[in-house]
Amino acid sequence: MTSAGIPEGFEPLSRKSPMTEPWEPLYAKKTDRAVTIGLWLARPHTNGRGLIHGGLITALADNAMGYSCAQATGWTTSFVTVSLSIDFVGSAGIGQWCSIESDVIKTGKTICFAQSLIKADGVVIARASGTFRVVPKKAEPTRTSTASSPPRDQ
Repeated sequence: MTSAGIPEGFEPLSRKSPMTEPWEPLYAKKTDRAVTIGLWLARPHTNGRGLIHGGLITALADNAMGYSCAQATGWTTSFVTVSLSIDFVGSAGIGQWCSIESDVIKTGKTICFAQSLIKADGVVIARASGTFRVVPKKAEPTRTSTASSPPRDQ
C-alpha cells in the first residue's frame, strides 16, 4: 500500500464520465494489455443492505474491460459494448478495497473479447465477460472555405 492507502501502482483514473462521477475517487493501474480499476468501497457504492451494489460492479467491469481493449490496441480505436455477462459469487462491504482486474482475450478488426475478476480485499466476488465492437475514431472535421454554399440557417 502507498502512504495514502491506495495499493502500489494505482493512480487516479484519468477517464471520467458522468456515470462514474458519483463513485469517485476511482483509481487505475495499467499494464501493456489491461487496465485495472480500483476503489475503496463507501456508502454511495452500496445497496439497501449495506453491500456493494451489483450495478456498480457491472458498470465498473464494463469500463475496465472496454479500457483494457483500448489499452491492448494502443488507444487507436474506440469500443462499444455488444454484450456483457456477469456472475456474482460473493459480496463486499464498506471499507474494503475493490479491484476490477481485466484480461483481453482476443482483439480483431471488428470485435474485442475481454473478461474480468472483481475482487474485494483480494477475494473474488464476481466475474464478468464482455464483447466489444471496434468503432474507428472519427477524424476531426476540417474547415474549408465554401463561398458558394449558403449558410446552414438559410
